[in-house]
Amino acid sequence: MISKIMDFFNAVDDVMYYPVLIIILATAGLYFSARTGFVQLRLFREACRLIVEKPRGDQKVSSFQALIVSTASRVGTGNIVGVSTAICLGGPGACFWMWLMCIIGASSAFMESTLAQIYKKKNKDGGCYGGPAYYIEQALGKPVIAAVFCVFLIATYAFGFNLLCSFNLQSSFEVYSFYNAKTTPVIIGIILAVLVGFCIMGGGKRIIGMTEKIVPFMGIAYVLISLVIIGFNFKNVPHMFALIFRDAFDFRSIFGGLAGSCLVLGIKRGLYSNEAGVGSAPNASASADVTHPVKQGLVQTVSVYIDTILLCTATAFMCLSSGTPYNKDVSGAMYVQNAISTVFGSLGPVFITTAMVLFAFTTLLGNLYYVDNALIYLNGKKQPSKRFMSVFYTICVLVIFAGALMQMSFAWTIADITMGCMTLINIPCCFLLSKQVVHALRDYEKQKKEGKNPEFHAADIGLDPDKLSYWK
Repeated sequence: MISKIMDFFNAVDDVMYYPVLIIILATAGLYFSARTGFVQLRLFREACRLIVEKPRGDQKVSSFQALIVSTASRVGTGNIVGVSTAICLGGPGACFWMWLMCIIGASSAFMESTLAQIYKKKNKDGGCYGGPAYYIEQALGKPVIAAVFCVFLIATYAFGFNLLCSFNLQSSFEVYSFYNAKTTPVIIGIILAVLVGFCIMGGGKRIIGMTEKIVPFMGIAYVLISLVIIGFNFKNVPHMFALIFRDAFDFRSIFGGLAGSCLVLGIKRGLYSNEAGVGSAPNASASADVTHPVKQGLVQTVSVYIDTILLCTATAFMCLSSGTPYNKDVSGAMYVQNAISTVFGSLGPVFITTAMVLFAFTTLLGNLYYVDNALIYLNGKKQPSKRFMSVFYTICVLVIFAGALMQMSFAWTIADITMGCMTLINIPCCFLLSKQVVHALRDYEKQKKEGKNPEFHAADIGLDPDKLSYWK
């Protein structure tokens, strides 16, 4: 019975990503890039500058804080385990397809985050909030679709991703002699569930504060260690690049087994890792206090690059340059731990486990920040009762515990499907509203050329100010 259920979900997963999502993601990314003049590349320097721009009020959420929350969810165990799995099961060419989808997908991130800013709402305390559900309802007049999107978001971030994140973390302990397949996952699941349960009772503000401190540290440390390993294996770098590009364009191999090819796995794991176009990051983007929606749209393109071009590439290069054998038996954390051991010996796996713990922790917190927004929307845009949230958080904690006990393939499949459903709703909505984003971008660039600090007025791009909650 269980095997039949798994076979069904695997079949759905395969069809969802090929041909459906591959075509939609590629087409949308290219369309958004063309409409905006490849804004994700053209205004990259401006995007970096905007990260450090201060909010207008001391108690407001800055662009940097919103970036960190979205990056906290993007940067996670997928940067280690997801890349490893893609290489071990699909081949080194998966790296190329991850890079390509990152660059194209950054335009989708720009679109969704700019829309979230345009249609954001104002809190009683003067802060702001929003996300895809709000622009789907307000701009398209589709509250039912907005509600369905929120349901899939909750399924993805409270269940699918948290199951997978918990599994990925416990799998990093498999290389140690003390690991016992029956007892170790249980112990790790309990510890992780208790720690996350303690933190989420502090609410959204506490999540922002926690992730702001942890994310930069863990990301920088991980990249530095990967550079050390690449440096020790520098003579292998030319061969590594040849391997990546040869495998990426081995179309006979790709089309011989498409569902498990480097192309499909590269796109799957790239989307899982950077979440561009999924509709998650806009929930954090809407909270930023900026003078123009385009500012936060640009900042979110940087988050996509940090995740894929920097951290996913660090994992891929560290593994491939080391010359460590890769196959399905070592897919996951073990392949990365084997690679780092070639330079750091027994200390290598300890570092990867530490990174996995930090990545998992911040991912779980960032995920639940998004879930809070979805629950508020479904509750008539009001904060659910404390009793409901306590029960819901208890369920989330149990899900985290259960994830540590799951099989790898099933954990990945569930996360892929729920994330794919979000994307299938969000991308078409962004397409329908892309004209507004293009007009907002032109307005922003026009004001920049005039030497101004751009300020947004709805009427300047043809929107009725009375129909917007925040901007006038």
